[in-house]
Amino acid sequence: MNIEAIDHSAMAIVITGISIVFMAMLVIYLFFKYLLPFILGFSARRKAVRLGQADHNEKIDAIPGDVNAAIALAIYLYLNEIHDKESNIITIKRISRAYSPWSSKLYSMRNL
Repeated sequence: MNIEAIDHSAMAIVITGISIVFMAMLVIYLFFKYLLPFILGFSARRKAVRLGQADHNEKIDAIPGDVNAAIALAIYLYLNEIHDKESNIITIKRISRAYSPWSSKLYSMRNL
């Protein structure tokens, strides 16, 4: 590859494109990291105040991780008990039909 054959305007386009992509990724990261939790926390506090469950100055505590893990495990075990125990045996019955639109091409093909 000949680096001297690359035009300066092409290099500027490449660098501009890469910088735009990385800036967009940075903005998305900052949005999900800082702004989204702030918005969700604000809406949760506002809803709690509206329902009368919290005062304006009361801080809403998050559920601890071990409680979340216990709830997730209970839901997982409950959903696994709902399913029937299956034998994992598959039976296939062959039904012979004389004509099918799917097999009509077979009859029109030439046999060599």
